[in-house]
Amino acid sequence: MKSLVFALPGNEALAKNIATTIQADLGEAVIRQFPDGETYVRVLSEVKNRKTIMVCTLANPDEKLLPLYFLSKTLKSLGADCTCLVAPYLAYMRQDKVFNPGEGISSEYFASLISGFADALITIDPHLHRRHSMSEIYSIPCQVIHASHLISAYISEHISNPLLIGPDSESEQWVSEVAKKADAPFIVLQKKRLGDKDVKVTVPQVEKFKNHTPVLVDDIISTARTMIETVNHLKEAGMKAPVCIGVHGVFAGDAYQDLKNCGIAKVVTCNSIPHFTNEIDITKLIIKYIG
Repeated sequence: MKSLVFALPGNEALAKNIATTIQADLGEAVIRQFPDGETYVRVLSEVKNRKTIMVCTLANPDEKLLPLYFLSKTLKSLGADCTCLVAPYLAYMRQDKVFNPGEGISSEYFASLISGFADALITIDPHLHRRHSMSEIYSIPCQVIHASHLISAYISEHISNPLLIGPDSESEQWVSEVAKKADAPFIVLQKKRLGDKDVKVTVPQVEKFKNHTPVLVDDIISTARTMIETVNHLKEAGMKAPVCIGVHGVFAGDAYQDLKNCGIAKVVTCNSIPHFTNEIDITKLIIKYIG
């Protein structure tokens, strides 16, 4: 019996790609709000004894969580065999410790919520900072997929004479991996603290790379402040306008326009979050892990 792929609002394109590729059926459901703002969910497809796959990237998660919860619980009540959540971008990963008195660890609370209604989770490059694995906070099977080789392939195909650049030492592991797969050189900006509030940033071996196209790669472009700061340092060093690549283009507020205005050549993202900068398709990554 074929699996059913349900798209939460805004995820229709990716859900259709997944369903077509794995030869599954697209699930039919009505998800809307009552006039008073409450969520209404009605499943129209026959789901009994079928594996159901819910596609819902979790940027702006607060408005998506309740419809997702209701859909999953409804599918189970109708006899669905399994509810697998495909969340290419997974929210609430940053607050993984108490930074200030009175705070909660929201990453744990969010993980508990998801684990309570989904049978499995597939996600791409979650922001695991102080966590070593998803199993530390999620109690359901989690498949973490990495997009680095897709980014490397894009760079190899579309960017001439690339130089990958990391904004700081923390980015070196990520940037070096992408650079290796793209067969391209990489550097990491060097910071020297001159005082409590005075930090000098330099571009190492800048003369050697003046003819290269700088490529800034990050897992998440949210406020874009790190990339904008890096672009400014590259301009001061006399380098070419860079290409900025992100796995997840959150683009909070005016982040995209701010990034464009600082003098870059182009912004490219994966389609983990729908945006007109999407040029790297993650569908093939996801279907490998949908059993």
